[in-house]
Amino acid sequence: MKITRKEVEHVARLARLELTEEEKELFTGQLDGILAYVDKLNELNTDGIVPTSHAVPMENAFRDDLVLPSIGIENALANAPDRSENFFRVPKVIE
Repeated sequence: MKITRKEVEHVARLARLELTEEEKELFTGQLDGILAYVDKLNELNTDGIVPTSHAVPMENAFRDDLVLPSIGIENALANAPDRSENFFRVPKVIE
């Protein structure tokens, strides 16, 4: 077994979980199965395989940034419910 019941109890305590005795047994078995599968994956020959961040090819969906003229202060503040000179006026939030 790769993981012990004591380790499951330790992780549960760190996560502030209360586990029943049945859950401790269940999770010990499940986590052991997961770790055994990871060990099996570690046996794979990955020589010559380039690391990737995605399993499938991805393209950037964003457009290129373009420098454009600003909309101007008057247009930016046109629908402001309250303004003070060239600024939005908002209610005070600090007492």
